[in-house]
Amino acid sequence: MATATNTTARVQKLRELMQLPEHNVTAFVVPSEDAHQSEYVATCDERRGFISGFTGSAGLAVVSLDTAALFTDGRYFLQASQQLDSNWTLMKSGLPEVPTWQDYLVKNLPAGSRIGIDPNVFTATDAKKLETDLAKVGSSLVPIQNLVDLVWEDRPPRPASKLKVLTTKTTGRTHTEKIQQLRQDLEKKGVAGFVVSGLDEVAWLFNLRGSDVHCNPVFFSYAIVTPEYVKLYLQEKSVSQDVIDHLGPEVTIRPYETLFDDLRDLAPILQANKQKFLLGTRTNLALAVALGKGNTTEARSPVTDAKAIKNDAELEGMRQCHLRDSAALISYFAWLEEQLANGVELDEADGAARLEQFRAEQAGFVGLSFDTISSTGPNGAIIHYKPEKPTAARINADLVYLCDSGGQYIDGTTDVTRTLHFRTPSAHEKRCFTRVLQGHIAIDTAVFPDGTSGYLLDILARRALWADGLDFRHGTGHGVGAFLNVHEGPHGCGTRIAYNDIPLVPGMTLTNEPGYYEDGGFGIRIENIMLVRKVETPHNFGGRGYYGFEHVTLVPIQLKMIDRSLLTHLEVEWINAYHAECLAKVSPFLPKDSPGLKWLQREAASL
Repeated sequence: MATATNTTARVQKLRELMQLPEHNVTAFVVPSEDAHQSEYVATCDERRGFISGFTGSAGLAVVSLDTAALFTDGRYFLQASQQLDSNWTLMKSGLPEVPTWQDYLVKNLPAGSRIGIDPNVFTATDAKKLETDLAKVGSSLVPIQNLVDLVWEDRPPRPASKLKVLTTKTTGRTHTEKIQQLRQDLEKKGVAGFVVSGLDEVAWLFNLRGSDVHCNPVFFSYAIVTPEYVKLYLQEKSVSQDVIDHLGPEVTIRPYETLFDDLRDLAPILQANKQKFLLGTRTNLALAVALGKGNTTEARSPVTDAKAIKNDAELEGMRQCHLRDSAALISYFAWLEEQLANGVELDEADGAARLEQFRAEQAGFVGLSFDTISSTGPNGAIIHYKPEKPTAARINADLVYLCDSGGQYIDGTTDVTRTLHFRTPSAHEKRCFTRVLQGHIAIDTAVFPDGTSGYLLDILARRALWADGLDFRHGTGHGVGAFLNVHEGPHGCGTRIAYNDIPLVPGMTLTNEPGYYEDGGFGIRIENIMLVRKVETPHNFGGRGYYGFEHVTLVPIQLKMIDRSLLTHLEVEWINAYHAECLAKVSPFLPKDSPGLKWLQREAASL
């Protein structure tokens, strides 16, 4: 169980800084993101975690002179309730009567308030809309330095890892080819250039990887791309001769911290030539200000869109790394089952560490793609639970065990969840598991016309759960990078209306992970990674073309957790075919007579 951090001194110091004449703000907003709008950030950028004590990857804190509120989504309700101390009010985003953090600033704070933000960690898009809303009640948005940094006396330094150069064997395209495509996109949009600000976008565009952010193979960087030049902004310690040779003379390497000076120098040139630079919708406000008012236009980053559609080399890399990763996970489950059967006491953190060892034995392993969620019983209901000693629970063979984990490999990224019981599950647990499984099968087997979004498919994952009055408070699926971030946009599958703007197209990756969670009881989730592909249908109404999915995760689904009476004939056929595929494709990656192979042969049986 997570424990609360005493934040009294931190919050008090922040309020003292807010009241200084040079700041003079009514409230200060602390988002989760860094200057690159990263979902997962380096330790030095975990400001919201520091000030609130809540360590989940998504959330936003608002500290006023007399209140402190933490907004987070349904994945983290339980975790946040355990980690927040008495200084904080938990705002459960998405529930009825709970305002958005923007509405909270407008309606819950006094009219005429001054709302402090760090412009480096706020998007220009969000700031513009918030400024308009605040003006309606006479309040204002006040860009100031990050006050949390002044409170955080032992804030870690910014990491600067050595960069790794990738070959076209795994990337499928050279960085020169990617830059040429980007320039063509910019020409179509009629803009003078583009600032690449997302860390994963820079890494993908230049075929480089780093390790500045835990579990994410990215590095602190920016880039400017115009028809005339390409500038890549890097920390000096990250650059080696290999990187210089790889980039070649067409890419100018500049110090990371000089970007804003260069943009300010560009501003009068753009104004004089009546040109505009393109900024992605997730570019920070400080960067937009440096380029100058009227010199920019905003749209979804063309690099994000290009990166989401994997080429043949990237798709094959995803297939191959999943075979090895599935072998590692199967070996772990065989080992864990044996240890528990022999009465060995293991806690959730022990399990996570052993699973990482099995992955490390696989060819091409670089590291984890996120901290392993190894959770027993009630902890499984904490959707993004992280086991840590000494609070990690003992893995109890009499309780449901949920394991959500993934690896970074030189040829791809994995993310897989399986839910197991090492003794006898209850009828209720089996029924809930089967409803989740039916949703998983419905997504996996979906066939849909060109132009269909994940927003429209999401209902398939919930239909069986809804039949029992059950549901889950997270998305059904997200994109996955190719040896990049485990969460990748712009597409996804879920109830967020924004997903309806991005149709699924061949080459995209998507997780399939419906679940069900009972606070204080158990958690259930079944997750595979899939590739969007073209499918042949008997007809082609409207000449649109039809798509479906290819699953690349190949780990058996535990038969003892299934209530056979709930399944249709087609669902039984799917399970049997999936298990036959697991056995045929993963067996060659497991040593003969190994516990893992024996476990696979047993668990991949027909239903």
